[in-house]
Amino acid sequence: MKSKHVAVLLGGFSSERPVSLSSGKACADALEKEGYQVTRVDVSRDVGSVLAELKPDVAFNALHGPFGEDGTIQGILEYLAIPYTHSGVLASALAMNKEQAKKIAKSVGIPVAESKVVNRFAIQNKHPMKPPYVVKPVNEGSSFGVVIVHEGQSHPPQVIGSSDWKYGDTVMVERYVHGRELTCAVMGDVALGVCEIIPTGHSFYDYDSKYVAGGSKHECPAKISPNIYQKIQTLTLKAHQAIGCRGVSRSDFRYDDRHSENGEIVWLEINTQPGMTPTSLVPEIAAQAGHSFGDLLSWMVEDASCLR
Repeated sequence: MKSKHVAVLLGGFSSERPVSLSSGKACADALEKEGYQVTRVDVSRDVGSVLAELKPDVAFNALHGPFGEDGTIQGILEYLAIPYTHSGVLASALAMNKEQAKKIAKSVGIPVAESKVVNRFAIQNKHPMKPPYVVKPVNEGSSFGVVIVHEGQSHPPQVIGSSDWKYGDTVMVERYVHGRELTCAVMGDVALGVCEIIPTGHSFYDYDSKYVAGGSKHECPAKISPNIYQKIQTLTLKAHQAIGCRGVSRSDFRYDDRHSENGEIVWLEINTQPGMTPTSLVPEIAAQAGHSFGDLLSWMVEDASCLR
């Protein structure tokens, strides 16, 4: 039934607003082409009253970052009884908190990197672990606030304790895992293909690598052995199910094959609101599995529900 009225939630007020505007526009345009009636909703603090008046059949959540990705907007949609896409309240909140998501992943046997959660001011003068390590905000996406501390660096990065830091006082310090950046998407209860991300001119898959055209090269499918490919798919689906995700999600991994082909596979995090921009990974992975962008979005709209 393509006559459904879909409210595409985009923009918002997190640091990922520009990404969400881009995702939301791409999704709204494609859903219109698929025959849906689409209203674009640039989300602000009055989104509850806006949606209560609009009364859409489905809310397509194209928000990224806090409020859109952490269970908050999901709770508002539950309260309004508007079916919505992606994961529900609990899974969204768990996945957004890197510490909690890692605890759950580890509990079901998914390999994760050693890490600790600390106050950012506690690591101003002394390394919290032996370099190399990564410092990342506990509740941010799109690689915002990620700082890599390299081997041989004499002191922790000063930006973490500075007044310029705007990602909260709680940070995760995680052992740096060498190797290739792999990612895998889930659609419903199926793990799709594995893609390798090769940043071009960047030391890691940072914000520009993700969202600036030409910032990274995507090798889809990843050129890895069939057993590693299958293992990544298995771990991706396992993480999706253990955290309780719904609809579409994407898990990111490091694969260190410097010393042997089996190497070390480490799960980094799960993304319940993966980007839907022209350079985004999930649409590319889905296309490789035979799902056009329009088909993928239509499936997500038809899959929408409350109590997810």
